[in-house]
Amino acid sequence: MESSPTLARLAALTQDSSNRLKAVLPLVPPMLRASLQAGPIDGDSWCLIIKNNAAAAKVRQLLPAMCAHLRTKGWDVNSIRIKVQS
Repeated sequence: MESSPTLARLAALTQDSSNRLKAVLPLVPPMLRASLQAGPIDGDSWCLIIKNNAAAAKVRQLLPAMCAHLRTKGWDVNSIRIKVQS
């Protein structure tokens, strides 16, 4: 991967997304944690992939707290999008 800047960038973004998920998991009720996956990062927007609509509805209520928590940890996150896995 080091020989390809594009692959190295994708690997770094994937790792960053995973780290963000790890940072917000304590804010998520334990029964919902298995429903979340780290999604793509697009500038100051991050995407969470969620397994079903019911879990997505619950997580939507947590988004402001998640954004604030990530900002306190040094990430530039102004919004978190939710994508329900089909």
